[in-house]
Amino acid sequence: MQIPLFVVDAFTDRPFAGNPAAVCVLPEEREDAWMANVAREMNLSETAFLRREGDVWSLRWFTPTVEVALCGHATLASAHALWQAGLVPGASPIVFSTRSGRLGATPGGNGIELDFPAEPAVAGPPPAGLLESLGVTAPLYAGRNRMDSLVEIESEQALRSLSPDFPALSAATRPDRGVIVTARSDSPDFDFVSRYFAPAAGIDEDPVTGSAHCCLGPYWAARLGKRELVGFQASARGGTVGVRVSGDGRVALIGRAVTVTRGELVDDGPRPGIARR
Repeated sequence: MQIPLFVVDAFTDRPFAGNPAAVCVLPEEREDAWMANVAREMNLSETAFLRREGDVWSLRWFTPTVEVALCGHATLASAHALWQAGLVPGASPIVFSTRSGRLGATPGGNGIELDFPAEPAVAGPPPAGLLESLGVTAPLYAGRNRMDSLVEIESEQALRSLSPDFPALSAATRPDRGVIVTARSDSPDFDFVSRYFAPAAGIDEDPVTGSAHCCLGPYWAARLGKRELVGFQASARGGTVGVRVSGDGRVALIGRAVTVTRGELVDDGPRPGIARR
């Protein structure tokens, strides 16, 4: 069986920037263990698995070590791959069925617009050891949502200079997925900057994290008094995420994507004499 496979750079308009995601389009349902093995083989921050269910596409996301409940860049990559491959007409919206409910993707002049749940943080003390593992001494804010901790620090320069102790950070973030660190942007082109660390999920630093902006959007909208924002994730690859906060528990994430690999995943089934686990 040959399974369409794409690698797409998300939240960028040029290849080899943004956040790469693998996208597998499955003809039939597959075992969780098989999908986990494929994600380990791809060794990207996320591998997305798509399967058509009538007018809706089932979508699941795996890091090299765990399945996650919400992922923005791999959803953006999935929508881009479906349109580019002609599996969905290029002007048609897409509805995804996921562990975080139904998500939407719509093509537009400024890129692909994703309809995602808002994931606001609630202020509170950070987990033990979190600030120390980040090298942060005086945060301007600390809180968490259902997936991640959120920390605001004093400046973009301080954010770009962070060099976390990843083994200590992995211990400090469990059982959460990771930690979002953010600051006001020094550039007039962006409202805020961020970095995202999730060593406990197998990702020391994620290049561009769409789902983190489900938290960052409401956070910065309240502080800056505006509903439409632009964030820059200041990883080595870097990426831009547009955010629109609707006020009804949803956010729009807006970004572009570029296909860098198109091929097939060969799955010939179990080999003679080898038991499939």
